[in-house]
Amino acid sequence: MELRKITFGNVDAVTSMAVREDQRGFVAPNVASLAQAYVAVDNGNTARAFALYDGDEPVGFVMFGYNSLGDWDDPPIAAGNYCLWRFMIDRRYQGRGLGKEAMRACIDYLRTRPLGPGDNVWLSYEPENTVARGLYHKFGFVENGEMCGEEIVAVMPL
Repeated sequence: MELRKITFGNVDAVTSMAVREDQRGFVAPNVASLAQAYVAVDNGNTARAFALYDGDEPVGFVMFGYNSLGDWDDPPIAAGNYCLWRFMIDRRYQGRGLGKEAMRACIDYLRTRPLGPGDNVWLSYEPENTVARGLYHKFGFVENGEMCGEEIVAVMPL
């Protein structure tokens, strides 16, 4: 599994990816995520998005944030830390273990501290998204009692 820069050559593949119908309430469409990344960066914040590749095939999307976004509903853990802001595997590639491979690649990337110093990575998820919660727990994410809007915050030390 490889994180690749989003380019004019793969942006259509990335923006056409989608999760299954029953998962749509859990993750924003990739085009909305890219727009949020643009807004974050344009306002002096940090966001970085990648296509997730299995070999030569784009199979998912991930977006990271770093530090607080200021006017966003950031939890206290955001200050000086990394955020796994978006993470999705396209519906056509789910059920093959690619989510685990992708999560491992994401954590390996963040452990290089590519955007600045930070001790933790945090993420948030809808309370009813038990599949995502299970995946996150397998990688060492633990709920810390904070909320990001209506979503539960989980944190993992880098």
